[in-house]
Amino acid sequence: MDRIPDRLRDLVDAFSAMEDRAERVQELIAWADRFEPVPASVAASPYPEAARVPACESEAFAFAEPLAGGTLRYRFAVENPQGVSAMALAAILDETMSGQPAERVLAVDPGVVYELFGRELSMGKTAGLMGMIQMVRALTRRHAEAAGAKP
Repeated sequence: MDRIPDRLRDLVDAFSAMEDRAERVQELIAWADRFEPVPASVAASPYPEAARVPACESEAFAFAEPLAGGTLRYRFAVENPQGVSAMALAAILDETMSGQPAERVLAVDPGVVYELFGRELSMGKTAGLMGMIQMVRALTRRHAEAAGAKP
């Protein structure tokens, strides 16, 4: 966990300190409220199948927008308006991983979903949230390889 982005590590630590499940749920809802859908300048509906997050019940799509300095901003579309967990994770990934060097993004294990959301989620929801992290990692790896860097 030492190599993951500092903001994500800080957020994981904050969630880990929450003993009350209701407090965690309220914080995740607050994160979902911060969700900003992918702008049309990056991608427009209907979204390409290649961007679909595998196993995500909320019909999420992931995109990477190049930033100055060779890093990426992670953008998401969540087609299910009830996809609060997917929206929360999308906001978390954008705010904590966008602009980070590839090696720090690639260091994030999809299991971080358990540290943020707890272990009470259904297998399907967990698989979809982990899929969002795997998509971010795949987008990062492709971008680094295209730039000639070894991720």
